[in-house]
Amino acid sequence: MFESYFMILLYFSVLMFLGYRASLRVRSMNDFVIGGKSLSFWVAAFSAQATGESAWLLLGLTGMGAMVGFSAYWVVVGEFLGVAAAWFLMATRFKRLTDKYDSMTVIDYMVSRFKSKTHLLRVLSALVLSIFVMIYISAQIDATGSAFETFLNWNYLTGAIVGFVFVATYCIAGGFLAAAWTDMFQGAVMLICLMLLPLVTFLSLSNAGSIYEGLRAIEPGLVNMWGSGGFNLMNLSVVIGMGLIGLGFLGSPQVFARLIAIRSETQINRGKWVAILFTILVDFSAVSIGVLGRYIFTTQGVEPDTVLGNGAQNVLSELVEYTFPPWLVGLYVAAVLSAIMSTVSSLLVMAAGSITHDLYEKIYNPMLTDVDAARLCRRITIVLAACSLGVAIVVSILSPDRTIFWFVIFGWAGIAATFCPMIILSLFWPRFTERAAIASMLTGFSMTIISKFVLQTLDGVGPYFVALETMPPSFLSALIVGYLVTIMWPDEELEASYRQELASLEELSVNVELPPSTASNA
Repeated sequence: MFESYFMILLYFSVLMFLGYRASLRVRSMNDFVIGGKSLSFWVAAFSAQATGESAWLLLGLTGMGAMVGFSAYWVVVGEFLGVAAAWFLMATRFKRLTDKYDSMTVIDYMVSRFKSKTHLLRVLSALVLSIFVMIYISAQIDATGSAFETFLNWNYLTGAIVGFVFVATYCIAGGFLAAAWTDMFQGAVMLICLMLLPLVTFLSLSNAGSIYEGLRAIEPGLVNMWGSGGFNLMNLSVVIGMGLIGLGFLGSPQVFARLIAIRSETQINRGKWVAILFTILVDFSAVSIGVLGRYIFTTQGVEPDTVLGNGAQNVLSELVEYTFPPWLVGLYVAAVLSAIMSTVSSLLVMAAGSITHDLYEKIYNPMLTDVDAARLCRRITIVLAACSLGVAIVVSILSPDRTIFWFVIFGWAGIAATFCPMIILSLFWPRFTERAAIASMLTGFSMTIISKFVLQTLDGVGPYFVALETMPPSFLSALIVGYLVTIMWPDEELEASYRQELASLEELSVNVELPPSTASNA
């Protein structure tokens, strides 16, 4: 046990050191929110992907692999397509526009893109984002408590508070740079640990060649890519739901903040390959951990929940203890905390920056100095973190049977359905209007709640919506509403202006690195 605590202490020490180093570079609001647009491709890519994955990857997806077997690999396909589309199709245009608009946040970009004459879009975006960010952060804090409880037998509440204190501390100190630098470190920890565990486990099995037959003996559906029962409407719904999880990479503010902060388009062209490779490796490894755990720890007729916890979300910890000596357990606690804290830190800084910059500074106090803005942003970070901790504790009491998978996916889907359709249409459809953007955003927000708490409870069709999860219907509804409102209430002047902006950007297409004085060598 001493070795585990030493490893965790070392991990927290690195985070605090990086937070301290980042704090030395924070001299303005721009530094606190987007790191002075100084990220290299390594930091940006690792940070974006580590932020997007979260506790869902190490606890939720591994558990899903144990529950359903091979069909969970559809998540890998979906995440690959989502990440590829974001980096290959959207990143360059988004970077060019945000640089042209001098945007500090995704909401800044939206307001500039639509030439907003009122504050309605800014206010609604910031409020909606803050609500789902708190839900998403709460899910991560909940996972922190569960991780300490599972690996080290800590009290759930103690673990949640300890994780909360550390991540809030380095975020408050170093802002966006602290989040990005720690994401780079934490992403590396996640990658190494996730790849190492299934590989070592597989090589240590004396009967590794019979894994396929062993899984089929436990439950034939485990080796069927369509799940138990083969291809049918219900399994198709499950596969669609898993495959479309990657939609959240197509414009979620916490991910696209890295594209605003990256140094140049040249860095994007390099970073996209890092992001793709990282996604494939960690997602494939996570599902494989679950599949191997199901093979090792269960037998025919034994439900995985009874052996591996609710939603099989303890499969990672069980497989670590089965495969590795005790001193390595601490490394895997650090890996789980890495997935959690990389997301929490990014969300906290983004939400606090949005409230400070998009709401308070832009609307109520345009004369706010950089120093005062950064100070206020730190205070709002503390408030958001404390509120999220409260939500996590309340949910743990009211819903003891919750799974990390659905809790995290609800927050992820809410942010994605609210912002991604709006970002996609704003980038690629010149006719898209501000009115349509607001309608799309409100539709995605409301449909996430309706899908989870209304559609999934309906007789007959409810189970299919449960299988789909909240992302597909919410995302699709937001896209359709955005399209229809644009067609019904066009804005020809805005369309002509945006087409002109795109034409000028295409003519320039200049990739210029920031001068060494402002660029980070991290």
